[in-house]
Amino acid sequence: MSLKGKHIGVAFTGSFCTYEKAFKELEKLVEEGAIVQTIFSDAAGTLDSRFGKAQDFIQKAHEMTGKKPMMTIPEAEPIGPGSLLDILVLFPCTGNTIAKLANGITDTPALMAAKAHLRNNKPLLISISTNDALGINMKNIGLLLNAKNVYFIPFGQDNPKTKPNSMIAHTELLIPALSAALEGRQYQPIIG
Repeated sequence: MSLKGKHIGVAFTGSFCTYEKAFKELEKLVEEGAIVQTIFSDAAGTLDSRFGKAQDFIQKAHEMTGKKPMMTIPEAEPIGPGSLLDILVLFPCTGNTIAKLANGITDTPALMAAKAHLRNNKPLLISISTNDALGINMKNIGLLLNAKNVYFIPFGQDNPKTKPNSMIAHTELLIPALSAALEGRQYQPIIG
């Protein structure tokens, strides 16, 4: 499926260790001709880490997409009533965001974007990145796996020896997983 002209939201949450890969995939979306709107959670938009400064990531997203990132809940809320996106990707999606999404909590711009987008019965794609996927957050992932219009980028354990509960999405599968979700399908295999 061609992504040219598709309106794609990319919501960043605080899994900073995955940003390098995420921005490579963001660049590919832009190269495919997608119209990309980024959204930053409160953590993603304000916290500096050993992986980079928040302001640098915001500026990079703006430069890559040509659009000012959405940084507040009021900026993200119109995604729903305006039906602004064809698909939204939580990219990366932390365990905290997964838990809140599964339990209907909307307290960050990324979660507001997800809630607003889902009201239009359009696909939401999740790129998990969490140290507790096979622990306490598994129940939330299970809820979302069965939720209408929610899809996942395939994921697997990233370090089973030292972090046995940790799972991360195969971000290089963003485009095929996104294309499948736009067609109402879950890209398979989901775990690998």
